[in-house]
Amino acid sequence: MRGDERLAIVVPGASIRVRGGGWTLSPGCRACVTAAERLAVERKPLAVVFTGYGPGGGPTEAEQMRDAWHGPAGGELVLEPHARNTAENAGRTLPLLRERGIQHATVVCSWIHQGRVRFFFSSRLYRDAGIETSFVTVRTRLSPRALAWELGALPLAWSQRRRIR
Repeated sequence: MRGDERLAIVVPGASIRVRGGGWTLSPGCRACVTAAERLAVERKPLAVVFTGYGPGGGPTEAEQMRDAWHGPAGGELVLEPHARNTAENAGRTLPLLRERGIQHATVVCSWIHQGRVRFFFSSRLYRDAGIETSFVTVRTRLSPRALAWELGALPLAWSQRRRIR
């Protein structure tokens, strides 16, 4: 990444069910927001994009990440509240980045999620749009639920990527 590039930080959401119903950000997702805050201090992005829907009709993951944000106020906070999976995170954030003339997107994700994040965000989808990508992975505790989710999602990745093009 060059110093004169128009930069955005993208944080895909992840949530967990809470007792009594409803959903909240997973601890790993909260750690990614914190890492994005530190990154924003260093790199001064034009925008920070939070992407993720709200299972069950409550606040979306994007809204919850915005509400958890304690980073610098300089860049625009952009919400993408409709993406239901990692493929949609990539596909639905692309027009938001293009509208803002972004040339480089740094995607912040948990280490367990990085395989699929790299698969979708470094694909031709972004490259063909003229947006370079880099990744910051956050070390988080491995939960059996997260591992099962990632393993279950792998067989769907190719068909999901074809659908978002």
